[in-house]
Amino acid sequence: MTEREERAQRLHDSGYNCAQAVVCAYCDRFGLDENTAFKMAEGFGLGMGLMEVCGALTGAFMLAGCKQSKGCSHQGETKAQTYKLTKALAAAFEEKNGTYLCRTLKGVPDGTVRRSCPGCISDACQLIEEYLLK
Repeated sequence: MTEREERAQRLHDSGYNCAQAVVCAYCDRFGLDENTAFKMAEGFGLGMGLMEVCGALTGAFMLAGCKQSKGCSHQGETKAQTYKLTKALAAAFEEKNGTYLCRTLKGVPDGTVRRSCPGCISDACQLIEEYLLK
């Protein structure tokens, strides 16, 4: 387990949701203020509160935007590249876990838990390392 994965797990254990844990574990690498990142990611935990797309994965998506986007002064110029990157992250996560939907990962439809929240956090961190930091 990498240092960032360990940090994300500690944050999650302390009460951060899965999205907050992932984003905040990498704030310094992406030039983000942790308090602002914490606030922004709050609605993305538990699959955006709807058990939809995994919060840990959406945390990785947020960081993909930080990596790719050139900001407001260049709006529209980097969207396509960012979408391509988020699709690659989603595909890799789905390939590993069979889905990226929180409810299915947590076993809501059939009682079969496919991946724990800590497991999803580790997976998201590994994808960040592979796709965003290399």
